[in-house]
Amino acid sequence: MVKQYNITLEDVPKRWYNILPDLPEPLPPHTDPETGESRLAQLPKYILGECLKQEFSEDRWIDIPEGVQDLYAQAGRPRPLFRAKLLEEKLKTPARLYYKSEFYSPTGSHKVNTALAQAYYAKKEGYERLTTETGAGQWGTALSYAAALADIECTVYWVRAVYKWKMERLNFMKLYGSTVHASPSPMTKSGKELYDQDNDHPGSLGIAISEGVEHAIEDDGAIYCLGSVLNHVLTHQTIIGLETQKQFELADDYPDMMISCLGGGSNFGGFTIPFLGEVCRGEKDIKFLAAQSEVAPNLTGEYRYDFGDHAGLTPMLKMYTVGHQASMAPIKGDGLRYHGAAPILSLLRHHGLIDTVAYPQDEKHVFERAQMFIRTEGFLPAPESAYSVCAAIDEALKCKETGEEKCIAFNISGHGFMDMHGYTEVLER
Repeated sequence: MVKQYNITLEDVPKRWYNILPDLPEPLPPHTDPETGESRLAQLPKYILGECLKQEFSEDRWIDIPEGVQDLYAQAGRPRPLFRAKLLEEKLKTPARLYYKSEFYSPTGSHKVNTALAQAYYAKKEGYERLTTETGAGQWGTALSYAAALADIECTVYWVRAVYKWKMERLNFMKLYGSTVHASPSPMTKSGKELYDQDNDHPGSLGIAISEGVEHAIEDDGAIYCLGSVLNHVLTHQTIIGLETQKQFELADDYPDMMISCLGGGSNFGGFTIPFLGEVCRGEKDIKFLAAQSEVAPNLTGEYRYDFGDHAGLTPMLKMYTVGHQASMAPIKGDGLRYHGAAPILSLLRHHGLIDTVAYPQDEKHVFERAQMFIRTEGFLPAPESAYSVCAAIDEALKCKETGEEKCIAFNISGHGFMDMHGYTEVLER
């Protein structure tokens, strides 16, 4: 039984897939609020020119620059697709389980796929500093890595609740040369307002985004880089799903169901969008399931226009949201603690193409399922990826009850080598 499927370096896709031309209806445009200055007019002040071009592109395929292709090769692409045969045997399920190994990257997550592209464009456009936010820390580490390769400075605003317990990842970012602030911080106006009210405020991705955007607007030599939600970010991440399609051809199999965790949507989108395009074009029949936390079940929120950040500095996006200033309890899978889902994925959810499951705040069930995966497959998933593993196992056990021989594919977007404190705290409660 073959357990690993891979393509050659020469077969790594040379173009990203942009699903906008294949959506069931045109994507609702980003817009301005009814009052106040134009957020759309501000975009060129803090978003890369090439990324803005891609954000609104109607081209189905976007060429990956040769320089970015070289960076992808240096970062270890392609990444294997594994058949989880030992897990199948443990579960005694007739389902066929496959997982994509995005944890095989220099920083341990899929986030490098867009970080390398954005840092490459920033260098070409002459910027001296990148600013950003991070929740779980994977994106902050990925952009720190990409900035170091591009020889650009990087400032990261990190959700305080996570900053306080992930010391190894903090040191990792600093090792790459980044400046890292716990968010909300006293370094920006939007952060200081909250910091002055509570200097131990746990923070949120929405708050950290406000700080990263504000910093870039105020600093002429800086540009803001986003790790999720926007169209160009999800487009860069489609390298995952495009590779996976080729690997399933090698396996002589194809998914009946695809699963991944979803906070803002970068890893879920990157993994599934090439397959969602096939469904939209009527070529395939595949089910898609997003694994979320009950503290931020954005796909069960309202489908409406909302800001992408806490302070309302960004344009308004049509998305499923629980509200851009919603209070959300900290969890160990903090990358899932974001108020809104990517507009592309929200539209597909609105058309019934994406289902969702939200797991309890205590994360006990999620981490116990991850422990089962660790003891059979050996790899340690990040806390966020544990949700993907959990949903896949739950679906495989349903197949055990019904006798269905489904092919279930799931994405492990990152490793958990720097998250052991979180696993220990939850599993030993």
